[in-house]
Amino acid sequence: MQSGLSVRKIVISGVLGAIAILLGATRLGFIPVPFIVGDATIMHVPAIIGGILEGPIVGAIIGTIFGVFSFLQVGAPMFKDPLISILPRIPIGVTAFLAYAALKKRNEYLALIVSAIVGTFTNTLLVLGMAVLRGYLTPAVAGAIVLPFGSAEAVLAAIIVVAVVSAWKHLESGHGKSRI
Repeated sequence: MQSGLSVRKIVISGVLGAIAILLGATRLGFIPVPFIVGDATIMHVPAIIGGILEGPIVGAIIGTIFGVFSFLQVGAPMFKDPLISILPRIPIGVTAFLAYAALKKRNEYLALIVSAIVGTFTNTLLVLGMAVLRGYLTPAVAGAIVLPFGSAEAVLAAIIVVAVVSAWKHLESGHGKSRI
């Protein structure tokens, strides 16, 4: 892995960061899920994809873009706090990259699925954990949110990550030969 940011990494960060912003600004990043209150989000998925495709620095940059957007588009009062809206979003792509790197030689599809789940629960657990630490939520409320929201978001993220990364790697390999 190269150190520093190549032009490619900067461009991928910008494009995936813009997609995260678009998902939030248009509300396309919020998916109504039956049997739970509220919507599941897929706004963290670009950070996961960035981490998988380009490494932890790109994943962290996209996570930061997602966090800043979340801070600027304040919905719930707790998201006015940058320690909740920005800080927990930075490691999403980093943890997704680490999970992917650990498993990709064994089974590429499994690595993609696990990295999507790890990145999703990084977002869910860190945001809710920080909300508890900062006094916005009680541990009981946060605990009741983790499983239904985290699970729904992890399933959606896994489907999207496998589809997007598989297609990306297929296109990059040329001649219709997938590297997966």
